[in-house]
Amino acid sequence: MTTYISDQRAQRLAEIDMRTREAWSDYSDELRELQGRDYEEAEDQSWDRLQKKLKELDGERQLVEGASLPTARS
Repeated sequence: MTTYISDQRAQRLAEIDMRTREAWSDYSDELRELQGRDYEEAEDQSWDRLQKKLKELDGERQLVEGASLPTARS
């Protein structure tokens, strides 16, 4: 049972890592061809979207990492 949980946890963490890389790639792709004022305007919005996504993924990571921790008993 423990091995299954560890494997499942590792798989979920790898998926979160992949989605984090994709979020950064999307951010970069959105801005790649832009210059000057177009870049400045798009960058603010793209950065906000990236930060929102990274925060979401960090929350998922914390849930997955905390899922295997034993709970304290009183």
